[in-house]
Amino acid sequence: MRSYSLIAPAKINLYLEILGDRPDGYHELVMILQSIDLADKIDLRAISTDTIRVHCDNAQVPADKSNLAYRAAELMAKQFPESFAQYGGVEITIHKKIPIAAGLAGGSSNAAAVLVGIDLLWKLGLTQSELQELAAQIGSDVPFCIAGGTAIATGRGEQLSPLPSLDNLYIVLGKHRSLAVSTVWAYSTYRATFGHTYTRNIQNLESRAQAVHSGSMVKAIIHEDGAEIAQKLHNDLEKVVLPEYPKVSQLRQAFQASGANGAMMSGSGPTVFALCTSLEQAQQVHQQVRQIIPDPDLDLWIARMCSGGIQVS
Repeated sequence: MRSYSLIAPAKINLYLEILGDRPDGYHELVMILQSIDLADKIDLRAISTDTIRVHCDNAQVPADKSNLAYRAAELMAKQFPESFAQYGGVEITIHKKIPIAAGLAGGSSNAAAVLVGIDLLWKLGLTQSELQELAAQIGSDVPFCIAGGTAIATGRGEQLSPLPSLDNLYIVLGKHRSLAVSTVWAYSTYRATFGHTYTRNIQNLESRAQAVHSGSMVKAIIHEDGAEIAQKLHNDLEKVVLPEYPKVSQLRQAFQASGANGAMMSGSGPTVFALCTSLEQAQQVHQQVRQIIPDPDLDLWIARMCSGGIQVS
């Protein structure tokens, strides 16, 4: 086959704790990540020339090397030059559904889809773990996006431990279209404000990460207890983002007032999500938040948690 279409789901954070600094300049994190069925569609087509082309139906998405999908194709060409020479370059067309600059790993998921798609196009036969090793070279979220589902992520987010999948819970997401929060700003501001609380000892870092593995959130996930999961939502970055961005804080409050089981900002924001245990509840929350904040700049989506990552459509 000379072309493939792939589904690239977004992800949310159910838990994000910043443990300390890493020697590479990143933060040592422990997170619980979850795929949702709000997804982009990625079309990959083999072309006879030795070029990489990126197109997107959203003009805000770059088509150059700053696009993670482009970088994923470029990485595969460098890693497998003989296959690149044999099969030629690729044309990547991104059909955008995941909002841009939303903290939902849209770019990372697109890159993951390109890795999976080129593996199929070039008949490389790579394992999931081999694809994830390549993915870690592109970005911290990309390895998770390959497999998706539910997972604990440690290190800078690339070390993954799968958890039992959740696919019986719904979420409502909200993002102001004109609002973006810099991930670099969020983490650097957190470091400047709370760096004095960081764990410096390697053993303490490991024990704190391990505590999440055996903690109440993981137990709630294992038992598929949506109400308990909602009570254990946690994101350290809210401490710096919410005071600086009143609209994000207001949106979080609106979700909490709307009858959802729980609400939280995902990642570094600015997307906020509400956790619901049924589609009917999600629809009610969607309607309530729209009434509380009748701002035409606010986009709202209903999505369901899903048990997988990149899929061939």
